Amino acid sequence: MGVSSFPVSTVAVVGAGAWGTAIAAHAARRGHEVRLWSYETDVASDINTHHENRIFLAGIGLPEAIRASSAMSAVVPGADLVVLVPPSGHLRRVSSELRPLLGPGVQVVVATKGIEESSLKLMSEVLAETIPELGWDRLSFLSGPNFAKEVAKGLPTDSVVASKDERAARAVQDLLHATYLRVYTSNDPIGVQVGGSVKNVLAIATGTCDGLHMGLNARAALMTRGLSEMARLGAALGADPLTFMGMAGVGDLILTCTGDLSRNRQLGMKLAEGVDPKVYLATQRSVAEGYSTAQAANALAKLKGVDMPITQEVHAVLHEGKPLLDALKSLLTREQKHELYGLR
Repeated sequence: MGVSSFPVSTVAVVGAGAWGTAIAAHAARRGHEVRLWSYETDVASDINTHHENRIFLAGIGLPEAIRASSAMSAVVPGADLVVLVPPSGHLRRVSSELRPLLGPGVQVVVATKGIEESSLKLMSEVLAETIPELGWDRLSFLSGPNFAKEVAKGLPTDSVVASKDERAARAVQDLLHATYLRVYTSNDPIGVQVGGSVKNVLAIATGTCDGLHMGLNARAALMTRGLSEMARLGAALGADPLTFMGMAGVGDLILTCTGDLSRNRQLGMKLAEGVDPKVYLATQRSVAEGYSTAQAANALAKLKGVDMPITQEVHAVLHEGKPLLDALKSLLTREQKHELYGLR
C-alpha cells in the first residue's frame, strides 16, 4: 500500500466520526499533512494519544501523523483541502463556524450524505447559504460505496467526486486518488448527493426485508425499485439519470443495502425484530442518516411531485408508527405500472 507520487498538501478533515476518521487515515497514508477536527474532546485526545478512534472506529490503528483537535481554529486555517464530514443535520452550523477560517484558494469537498430535514435542502444548497462566496471552482462532493472501516484499513475501493466545475473535481481527485482508493470525477453534484442520501433510506427497507426472511428475490426487487425512485427524485432536482448507474448510485446502494457494516441496514433489521427505532438509535453513538433522510426525502418527493413509495413507507414506519407488515402490504398491492414510469 505504497504512497503514490501525487502532490502533497495540508488536508483538514472536519468531523471525526467513522467516515471522517477513515478519510483522515487515507489522506495521511497518501503522505499529506492531516489535521482532524472532532466535536468531542475525548475523541481528539484518543486519536492523539492512542492513534485510534475507539468511540467511532474501534480496533483500527491510525497513522501517527494525524493531529486531532476540538478547536476548529487549530485545524482549518492554512489547509489546501477541507473535507466536511459532519452529520447532515449539523452541516449548517459547522460550515458557518468554519467560514471565516477558510483561505481564499482552499478546495472544499463535502463527504456528508443526507438532506437537511428542516429545509429539505441538499448539502450544496446549505453551503450556498452559509458560505456564499464558495463557488463551484472550489466546491465538490465525494460519495461512493465506501465503508469507513475498510477505507481506514486500506482495502481496495472506488469513489466519485463531483462538481459543476471540473477543476474542483480534478483537484480533489489528484489529492485523494490512490491505487487502493480510486477516485473518479463527475460533473453531476446533484445526482451524487441524491444517490448518497436516498440509498440510506433504501438500506433500512432492505434490512427489514432480510430481517423478515422474505428472500433474495424480494431483496433484489426492493433494491431495483429503490434505484428507480432514487433516479426519479434526482431527475426532478436536475440530476443526470445516468449518474445513478455509477458509484454514488447503484454502487453505494448495493454496498449499503447488503453489507453488514451498514448502520442503516442494521436499523432495518431491528425494525423487523419489533424494536422501536427511537429506542434503538438512542443506544448508538454513530448516526444512521437514513432515519432523518427518510423524513426529508419523503417531504421533498411530495413537494416535487415525485412518486417514491418505498421511501414513503419507510418514513411511515419510522416516523408515523405504521406497522411494518402494513407497510409491506401497501407496497405489494400497488397498482400495475410500466417499469420505467416517471423516468421517460
